[in-house]
Amino acid sequence: MERLWRPWRMQYIRMSQENDMGECIFCTKPAEGDDRSNLILHRGERCFVIMNLFPYNTGHLMVSPYRHVGELECLEREEREELMDLTVLAVEAVKEALSPQGFNLGMNLGKVSGAGYDEHLHMHVVPRWQGDTNFMPVVAETKVMPESLEENYTRLKEALERLLKREGK
Repeated sequence: MERLWRPWRMQYIRMSQENDMGECIFCTKPAEGDDRSNLILHRGERCFVIMNLFPYNTGHLMVSPYRHVGELECLEREEREELMDLTVLAVEAVKEALSPQGFNLGMNLGKVSGAGYDEHLHMHVVPRWQGDTNFMPVVAETKVMPESLEENYTRLKEALERLLKREGK
């Protein structure tokens, strides 16, 4: 029998346990102020764009309000607008940096829907390519990531900055 080692999985398990104790990455990471190490790509007035530390695909981003809110209908109008504006910006940046062939966008609202952080909503932006899912997730429960988070951060950050510069922001 072959073994596929996934040492990062224990970090994910520990984070999930911490989450059950009340820690929310969408609150703590922006408050730390170290955007690069926390994978925060962009800060808006009410929302921010962050890379997923345990991505489904290369370039998996999340857009979240700063305010700790878990219900879509509880967002203020300005938060809803900025959440969507930053989602569009995230899609544009991923297109520019990674040239995906499509996207999955969405929110998991509530624990039963699969939300890891069900009390702080966030929009997932997951780039997709033809054939990006192969036998590995099915047979070995392993996802192959072709680029490191650090390299991916740099590419996406540069793309976001170019887009914002073009828009005069």
